[in-house]
Amino acid sequence: MMVASPVITIDGPSGSGKGTLSKALASQLNWSILDSGAMYRALALVALQQKIIFSNENQLANLAARLDIRFMVNLNKSSILLYGKEIQKDISSESIGDLASSIAIFPKVREVLLYRQRLFQLPPGLIADGRDMGTVVFPKAILKFFLDASYEERVKRRTLQLQKKGFNVNLNKLLENMKKRDDRDSNRVMSPLIPAVDALVFNSTGLSTGELKSMFLMHIRRVLIL
Repeated sequence: MMVASPVITIDGPSGSGKGTLSKALASQLNWSILDSGAMYRALALVALQQKIIFSNENQLANLAARLDIRFMVNLNKSSILLYGKEIQKDISSESIGDLASSIAIFPKVREVLLYRQRLFQLPPGLIADGRDMGTVVFPKAILKFFLDASYEERVKRRTLQLQKKGFNVNLNKLLENMKKRDDRDSNRVMSPLIPAVDALVFNSTGLSTGELKSMFLMHIRRVLIL
């Protein structure tokens, strides 16, 4: 009988630090990584390129079923390949993030991507980063984390991320978009952004990635007996 590979989930809102932390942990453990938010952003990007109407749930779901996306992490360097092409900068803008959040409310899209996300559970293990990884996608994960931070901290981190990729940032607009997205993600009927009942909840405000990584590794080692 085949034993499923272990999964560790890290959920939380944008700017909480979960993406950077997930990559650091995946690199440390030499595990695979799943950035579920990037899947929705990639879907939004392709839909935009193909001029699909964003209210057309069936077309979006069909597009999601054909989405060829891969995630790679090596020594903390990450790549997101869509049909073999690096797209990290292409999907990093706030406009793509807004579109991704708007299509994430569609049940058919979520159903298709749920199936696709579970295919990433491969040996030796998986770090799954998202908003419903511990509640819906991998409810039997061996360890679940939920990471949050103050709005000030999240805006600061998101600003630095965008500026490093060459985007101009309007702080007021960024904060407005972040709050709007939080409200949409937390109040949607399917897979809302909430901590799993058995998740370990952390606030990353004022903490570096290195400090968070050390804290999380302590819990991971306890569970995996590393």
